[in-house]
Amino acid sequence: MDTTLKINGEERVLQADPRTSLLDALRHHLGLTGSKKGCDHGQCGACTVIVNGRRINSCLTLACMHDGDEITTVEGLGTPEALSPMQQAFVTHDGYQCGYCTPGQICSATAMLEEVAQGWPSHASADLSGGMELTDAEISERMSGNLCRCAAYPNIVDAIRDAAGKGER
Repeated sequence: MDTTLKINGEERVLQADPRTSLLDALRHHLGLTGSKKGCDHGQCGACTVIVNGRRINSCLTLACMHDGDEITTVEGLGTPEALSPMQQAFVTHDGYQCGYCTPGQICSATAMLEEVAQGWPSHASADLSGGMELTDAEISERMSGNLCRCAAYPNIVDAIRDAAGKGER
């Protein structure tokens, strides 16, 4: 089955079985190995990518469902020579240890800041009408779908706060 995906600004035609997950299409068919297969059940967030501006677990969706969609992987956020603000913040604040979850964390955090900018409340938001403060509880709640088995959570929160322009705690 042919599926046209716009990945990191480049249109790519994928020929794959219609049962191929978006994660497997990215990694095995298109060579974009930044997104990781952690649990393959949508529980860890290592496979998080941004589709049409929203973060999703790419292991839980079929590639053919995203025909024509805009997909951003960690490779599309920046390069080693020109890191995105979130990637730079993760480096600055040592927001990783083994690094396996880092691409999903960075994609999720990048999309999460856009959700905040658009005024989307979370379970931890004190006010549902927008204008929420990016507290530790707010960041933790919004990032709860991304697990870090190395427990770099405090550094991840600091990195997100820095990328958001809020500075350190």
